[in-house]
Amino acid sequence: MVMEAYSHGQRSFGENYVQELLEKASDSRILSSCPDIKWHFIGHLQKGNVNKLIAVPNLFMLETVDSVKLADRVNSSWQKKGSSQKLKVMVQVNTSGEDSKHGLSPGDTTAAVEHVITKCPSLEFVGLMTIGSIGHDLSKGPNPDFQVLLSLRQEVCEKLNLPLDKVELSMGMSTDFQHARLDLQTSGLGALFLESGIIPTKPSGARPLLEVKAKQRL
Repeated sequence: MVMEAYSHGQRSFGENYVQELLEKASDSRILSSCPDIKWHFIGHLQKGNVNKLIAVPNLFMLETVDSVKLADRVNSSWQKKGSSQKLKVMVQVNTSGEDSKHGLSPGDTTAAVEHVITKCPSLEFVGLMTIGSIGHDLSKGPNPDFQVLLSLRQEVCEKLNLPLDKVELSMGMSTDFQHARLDLQTSGLGALFLESGIIPTKPSGARPLLEVKAKQRL
């Protein structure tokens, strides 16, 4: 399915588990048929699996940096790999405050982003990520956890002097597509990454009001 989706123009693919990602990305058929594939790791990353993740061919982005210590470990491992490109990373925030969710507290987010930018020269900070609580009733308005992330982006950009349109957001799971889209339409801000099986298409020459980038998890 990866190669089929690739043949239709999909380039970004996400995976939750390091071992599964390593196996898929190392498949000789995918390596030969999908030279421009971009693998995103979207699951919780344990420090003991950092080196295994860094070994993934065509690793493009790590979306779940949830501590300064993890950022340092990933930075060190990527440096040792000797890549000419920085590894793109997103900082994960626990906007719902649930013990079952990973991520930094909103109050620690700006400091963590600053650490990545100033202390991790092999990493490129590109955005913020959250899962948020499950089962929000959309009829009651935008998901408050997504609204927290939107506010955090504003705060991070103002305090660290970052362009708002350069800080991407990854919000929720595939079932949260309508929630996340509503939040961005309401706020009028930025690009959205969804942990989704949706392959976006648009007519040639069309420019959507808001850009939705999907990662295909297969």
